[in-house]
Parts: sequence; C-alpha cells; structure tokens
Amino acid sequence: MRVLHTSDWHLGRSFHREGMLGPQAAFVDFLVDLAGSERVDVVLVAGDVYDRALPSVDAVQLFDEALARLAATGARVLLLSGNHDSASRLGFGSRLLDLAGVHLRTDPGRIDEPVLVEDAHGPVAFYPLPYLEPDAVAARLGCATRSHASVLGEAMRRVRADLARRGAGTRSVVAAHAFVAGGVPSESERDITVGGVSVVPVETFAGVDYAALGHLHGAQTVSPWARYSGSPLAYSFSEAGHVKSVALVDLGPGGLSGVQLVPCPVPRPLARLRGSLDALLTDPVLARHEQSYLQVTLTDAARPREPMERLRARFPHVLVLGHEPERSVRATVTSYSERVRGLDDLALVGGFVEHVRGAAATADEAALLQRALEAARRAEAEA
Repeated sequence: MRVLHTSDWHLGRSFHREGMLGPQAAFVDFLVDLAGSERVDVVLVAGDVYDRALPSVDAVQLFDEALARLAATGARVLLLSGNHDSASRLGFGSRLLDLAGVHLRTDPGRIDEPVLVEDAHGPVAFYPLPYLEPDAVAARLGCATRSHASVLGEAMRRVRADLARRGAGTRSVVAAHAFVAGGVPSESERDITVGGVSVVPVETFAGVDYAALGHLHGAQTVSPWARYSGSPLAYSFSEAGHVKSVALVDLGPGGLSGVQLVPCPVPRPLARLRGSLDALLTDPVLARHEQSYLQVTLTDAARPREPMERLRARFPHVLVLGHEPERSVRATVTSYSERVRGLDDLALVGGFVEHVRGAAATADEAALLQRALEAARRAEAEA
C-alpha cells in the first residue's frame, strides 16, 4: 500500500502580506498529479488544513476543489484537524464524506475508530488523531493531568487497545498533530505550550507501523517509523534552508517498507541577506537572489535614506528590512545619569539620535530638533 503523507497546508495564509493562495493552488495541482502518477492508495493530511479557525471564502473553495480532485484519483483521503483549524467547522459533514472515501477526523470521541483500507496483504488500520488541546479534552478522556503527553498517551492507549482486538496481521498507521521530542521547530508554528511543556516523547506513538506527524514545518525524521512531512510552502524566513516535500510511504506485508521524499514546487525561493546597502546593491554574486523573497539586514553605521526603495530597484521582492549597525562597542563604566549630567535639552536629544542611528544629527536636523523643543516649552508654559 502506498500512502502520501502531507501536512500543514495553512490554506489562506499570507507571507509578510504576500498572498499565498496562488502557490497553494499550485501545490494542490502538484499533489493531485503525484497521487495519480504514483498510484497512491491513501492521501493522509496531518492537520492544519487552514491557517485560521474562520478561513476565507477563497481558502474554503480551494480546499473543496482539493478534496474533489484527490478523491477522483481513486485514493482514499484522510484528514485530521490541527491547532489552527476549527474542529467543528472542518468536521462538518464528516459522516457523509466517509461514504465518498474522504475521512475527516476532528472528534476526540472517534480516536479509536480506524479507517480500514484493504490491499493484497490484508487491512491497514489508519488512526487520524485530531489535535487534542489538553485544556479542552483532558477531562473528556479521563486524564488525571492536563498535558500533551497525558492526552496523547491516553489516545494511543485506546488505539493500541483497538488494534489488539483486530487480526494479528493488521498493519497500522497513526497520524497526529503534535510537537514530538527530537523535532526542530521553525518561527512559523503557533506555540502549543501547556504549563510550560509542549513536547511529547516519540515513544508515545510506539506500537504502530508508521506515525505521520504534523505541526512542525520542516520535513524531518524523529524515529525510523515516525516523521514530519513538513509544510509544502515556507511560511517564515527561518525556513529559508528547508527543502519542502511530501512523503511517499510504502507498507509491505510486514509493515513499513520504505519512505521516499518528493520535493514540492518552489514558487519563489527565500533568502536572508546582510551587509551595507552599497555592497548589497553592487555585489554580482547576489544576482541569484534578485527574484527571491528577501529578509535584508543593513549594517551601515547610519541608516541610509530610502533604503527599501533603493533595495527594491534591484531586489523587487524584499519583504522584511532591518538595521543592525556594525559598530565598535565601547566599555561603559559610568551610569546613565553621570553620562547625561550637564547636557542641555538639545544635546541630550542629539545624543539619543546619534546612539540610535550611529551618526550625529545634521545641521538641518539639529535646527528641527531645536524648534520642536522650543514649541514643547511654549506648550508647557501655556498649559
């Protein structure tokens, strides 16, 4: 049996105000083509279908098209709700969709109710576990403590109990949306910490042939039988080095027999650049980044004038601009009050300007500051 493992679509998300529905639609095209060409039996989406609980109309339409097209390939489609999804909204109509071979799992009460898929070697039991928010489900699951480890541990206890009632040759796949120990996070995942702890041990999922994980956006392996597919698109500049992919998982008669990563299409590469404005505008080596989404950090001692406009003349897709002057740091042994003692108001404000941008105020700026101080004094006197 061939399973296509993907997760964290985040339909409707933007990237630093750049709309991503176009690239997300291109990913759906890629996924549908891959499911057909690779004769995939099951498409498994491990949560965060949408980016927010109330998705936009366009995001809902894209999801509807994705489900219809994936089902048309002949594959069974299994999805679970992630921490960004509204479980009740995503799960609407799930029992009717079951009849069409599209299985939405958003109800914690169904965690030990597998989706059974047959192949030449017998049944494979799929257990898509919806995101289990400890505060919301701990009491319902009978957990003594409110933690991710507790609720997922109870969920897996129920999964293993159901498996034990099935035939000895039944293979099994669990899908979960969680932060598993050994995984490396990015800046684009929403924090799911409860009581200061968000991580669960990978051993929580022991006893199944494959654990298809969602939540972390980098594709990575946390155990020979457990992996994150990662998000299909980059959603933060911390992911600039990621190779986005989906996982083709093969199950033989004895269980997991192989995993192949298939790179996703890259709509526009990401890069982080650092240096002085003049160096960035003239360095020929940087030509390869001229069409990339960029995060730029300028190191000029003084903040250049109109830096974004000048950068975008060469790099039209600069999205984030910062300024971190590379200046020598002088040891300071005096207190702040000692350093400003005796300074008049203009000298004090001028010193602040020089400290912030690394260059003293110009004559025109000093005159403007003087007029502002005089106006402030008049306003205070007239109050």
